[in-house]
Amino acid sequence: MLTQNTGESEFEPIDNFHQTQQSDIPHTESGDNRPTQTRIRIRVPKEYHQEPVISNLISQQGLTVNFNAALLGAKTTDDGWFDLELNGTAQQIESALIYLNDLDVEIWSNSNHPDEETW
Repeated sequence: MLTQNTGESEFEPIDNFHQTQQSDIPHTESGDNRPTQTRIRIRVPKEYHQEPVISNLISQQGLTVNFNAALLGAKTTDDGWFDLELNGTAQQIESALIYLNDLDVEIWSNSNHPDEETW
């Protein structure tokens, strides 16, 4: 069922998130296969609109990705924003964050302390 867009954002305030730095990406021990999850928001620059950025998180990184919200129009010239829950092993999530960081995709985390993440 389609609903009419009232112009109100589905995103909760970004005040609860901080921009992730390279140093925030945890480095896991090899062989750590415990399932875990983390919630991030990413800003995908308009030059990547035709690239399978999120699809690569699933296929290349082996993650399950749940979309909590997304802002991206069909014919937009603006950046896209995605609120994602990443599910996989700590190594898979680490690899995914490195992949996104290498693309210069802005990553926002909902923790002020990376050690509090559910890696």
